[in-house]
Amino acid sequence: MKREYQKWWSPALEREMELLIFGHSGRKVLVFPTRGGRFYEYEDLRIVQRLASQIEQGEIQLFCIDGIDAETFYCFWAHPSGRINRYQAYEDYVINEVIPFINEQNQHPELISHGCSLGAFHAANIAFKYPKIFTELMAFSGRYDLTLNVEYFSDLFNGFYNEDVYFNTPTHFLPNLSCPKQLAEIRNLKITLVIGQEDPFFQNNLDLCHILNQKDIQHNFYVWEERAHTGYYWRRMASIYFK
Repeated sequence: MKREYQKWWSPALEREMELLIFGHSGRKVLVFPTRGGRFYEYEDLRIVQRLASQIEQGEIQLFCIDGIDAETFYCFWAHPSGRINRYQAYEDYVINEVIPFINEQNQHPELISHGCSLGAFHAANIAFKYPKIFTELMAFSGRYDLTLNVEYFSDLFNGFYNEDVYFNTPTHFLPNLSCPKQLAEIRNLKITLVIGQEDPFFQNNLDLCHILNQKDIQHNFYVWEERAHTGYYWRRMASIYFK
């Protein structure tokens, strides 16, 4: 399996950013790490190993990027407005640096936005906001409203709310989305959402599915038994849904 490491200075983030590429051709997969995860997390979780056959056969190529959650949503010493501003800089990095790099490396027409846990939030949020860039969204064990208080998961903005939080919360901005062009582009996405029945964000996933149904956005929604919120389950999910 081809494995390639890349690093460059990001103008958007004003720091060095790293990523790993697995494979040589096929459908492009942009992989966001989980909360606090790094660009090598997908390899550490052995999900790359589980997808090895498809990668080696040139069916998919993974682009595993770094996360900066300690500078954004989990930077609790900073004011919430600063956290969301830093996240928007991360989004700028993904859209204007990572995506062009991916398309330069691989001209395959399909690009999948993918992640697990908080990575699923990143994957879904960016795909719903920029649907023209992607052809597919695949999100495992996602949380699509960072303002929720569920179990030991707190509101990541500490009660703060503004337009930036609104437009980066899929279950908030999607119900009011009325732009025909953006809706049409979202409807063109192949959407796969997977969640455990005992996952703390199971209801949030149901809410998202309800919103998608209201907007006539087709999607696949799969419910697994138990909590299903660990690498053990994500490996199994990846082997099933990346077919």
